[in-house]
Amino acid sequence: MKNIARKSMYIVLSMVLITGCSVTRNANNKQKGAVIGASGGALIGGILGNNIGKGNNTALGAIIGAAVGGVAGGYIGDRMDRQAERIEEEIPGAEVTRVGEGINVTFTEEAGVYFDTNKSNVKGTSAATLDKLAGIFNEYPKSNILVEGHTDSAGPEDYNMKLSQQRAESVTNYLIAQGISPTRFTTKWYGETQPRADNATAEGKSKNRRVELAIVASEELKEEALENTKG
Repeated sequence: MKNIARKSMYIVLSMVLITGCSVTRNANNKQKGAVIGASGGALIGGILGNNIGKGNNTALGAIIGAAVGGVAGGYIGDRMDRQAERIEEEIPGAEVTRVGEGINVTFTEEAGVYFDTNKSNVKGTSAATLDKLAGIFNEYPKSNILVEGHTDSAGPEDYNMKLSQQRAESVTNYLIAQGISPTRFTTKWYGETQPRADNATAEGKSKNRRVELAIVASEELKEEALENTKG
């Protein structure tokens, strides 16, 4: 959990700078989730979503924007801690970031989810990685998943937008085929508009050709959290 905790603290520090709230130095992810959630909502989601990393980051914005806040947020954060740990254990190449009450997961070509040039079908190592992820999603049925497709800047912008759509939908459809309810998914795509790295280098382009996930509490889990933290 070292990487998850370190990245989660970075997000918390960003919140402190934006909102002026104070955070206990040794707070765990559950406590950080409660702090961010209590300060959050759609407004903070929009601020963070537009300012973290290079360019916009709608996945992080979606996580913060879905926050319940307060003690209920801490309840949700505790369950997200467990799910994040499972993802990191089962898929070592994935970049797992605990953010408030949710989880951000990024898969690049190096992390085991990749596509052949100009292709969008899931196969080989990518299929094996998504099989593991599907198993974890089935273990935690009260979470919803945003799937985002992104590309590098090679090729026409309109072509990249379509390619990112095809790849995002391919990942969503593959996971649904593993028995996960379609109602848990939201699928979006952004082409080359949200780079994580410099498109001027081959390494940067590889990082930009990615599928990114935001994992948030379902309405059922939110209701459970509110019910179990009354008083």
